[in-house]
Amino acid sequence: MQRLGVVLHISPSRNIIAKVENTPRIGDTVVDENLKPVGKVFDIFGPVSSPYAAVRPSIQEPEKLTNRTLYVLPSKRRKEKNLNERLRRRA
Repeated sequence: MQRLGVVLHISPSRNIIAKVENTPRIGDTVVDENLKPVGKVFDIFGPVSSPYAAVRPSIQEPEKLTNRTLYVLPSKRRKEKNLNERLRRRA
């Protein structure tokens, strides 16, 4: 589990905006400190040196997350990609 960053605010389109510490992949699952899923990474924006992430929330009241730290679960895509490559090599 990687630390995503701290929630700054909720956008007018109801996305969670977080200051990113470790750049995630779009589509990665985002959880709170209790490992409760709060949404998925929707967009990465801002300067390369200090990016922000927009997280599409899967919870009813994302406002409660303001000033809290969020985390990213390890992506399963990388493992699936490696599995597909191994299967192709065997064929």
